[in-house]
Amino acid sequence: MRWIITLLFLAVFQWYSYQAIKTITSNRWMLLLYFIIVLMIIGNLVFHTLVIERSTTMEPRLMYAIGFFVTLFAFQALVTLLLLGEDILRIPQGIYVFFTKMPGQTQFLPERRKIISQIAVGLAAIPFASLLYGMYRGKYNYKVLNYVLEYDDLPEAFDGFKIAQISDIHSGSFDNPEKVQYGVDLINQQQADVVFFTGDLVNNRAEEVFPWIETFKKINSKFGVYSILGNHDYGDYTSWESEAEKKKNMEALFDAQKQMGWDLLLNESRFIEKDGQRLALVGVENWGSGFKQAGDLEKALENVAPQDFKILLSHDPSHWEAQVLPHPFDIHLTLSGHTHGMQFGIEIPGWIKWSPVKWRYKQWAGIYEQAKQRLNVNRGFGYLAYPGRVGIWPEVTVITLTKTKTIV
Repeated sequence: MRWIITLLFLAVFQWYSYQAIKTITSNRWMLLLYFIIVLMIIGNLVFHTLVIERSTTMEPRLMYAIGFFVTLFAFQALVTLLLLGEDILRIPQGIYVFFTKMPGQTQFLPERRKIISQIAVGLAAIPFASLLYGMYRGKYNYKVLNYVLEYDDLPEAFDGFKIAQISDIHSGSFDNPEKVQYGVDLINQQQADVVFFTGDLVNNRAEEVFPWIETFKKINSKFGVYSILGNHDYGDYTSWESEAEKKKNMEALFDAQKQMGWDLLLNESRFIEKDGQRLALVGVENWGSGFKQAGDLEKALENVAPQDFKILLSHDPSHWEAQVLPHPFDIHLTLSGHTHGMQFGIEIPGWIKWSPVKWRYKQWAGIYEQAKQRLNVNRGFGYLAYPGRVGIWPEVTVITLTKTKTIV
């Protein structure tokens, strides 16, 4: 039933968008060209989803098939919406003419107005062009976002301590080694004291990261690189011949992180020591509302003292309100990712910050604060499904910790 409804909607979109193009131009070659483009985009998606067997090497091609379809869909949906508005006026007029028809009258519906179709196509061209740009340039348009967070109880030795955070690499999606290397160089240019990766190294299988091990191995900092798992790292979204094969995949993922020199935290903690003082680094496995809940915050905090300054790595930001804020320990800073900012939205600092993902996640991008506890939601380093970004750019977060100065 769901497939029938989907196909019906697609058929309506095709019909209305064709009507708009036909109203604007009667050139048969232009109409044929439009028909061929639509057929190629839909056919390409069907081929990559229903015909060809999915594999690691095919993943970027599948995403481009999805991306071009999403771009076409956005164009046709907006055209359909505007032409439907026109039909709300045309149909009652046609009904009236039908019942009051004059002898010999054969046309009842008023003709479509060319200006309406021109406006519809012109407006629909905006998301169409934006989504194409997002695939061409947006997905590697890395941005460094800087924050300074002040704490009363930050150990003196860590005043000015600089953290770099990346998240959601999704290495199976990448198709441009030079651009990815540029992103890694950008991370290193920040000269952070420590680097944190907050999950989703791959889309489905460990082998996706193998070609990128040497690239991500170059990420460095004084106190190392620490990582956690995201929901995609468990291999839950693909099929396996056996549980043993799935377990072997996880072991390969662990080994890949070890080869990159990353310290993977699996519901456990580490300490960074400096001048006789320390920070507690706490890393949990994925815990998400509506997603895998392997994270065990109590276990991860076993060796951490209540008075320690605590930084928690937890992939899904829904964990923050569900378990972190209610916890008897004050967890000073939580670092998450997962949402990608939906890879689409509008952000103008100091004016607007919007993405459709806000309807699913209360905390979806940037810094949030409650009861002196902070959360940063990284917008992601990579991309998934739609192979691009529009308005919500790939992010390297830099957080500088400072101690509140006492005024004498």
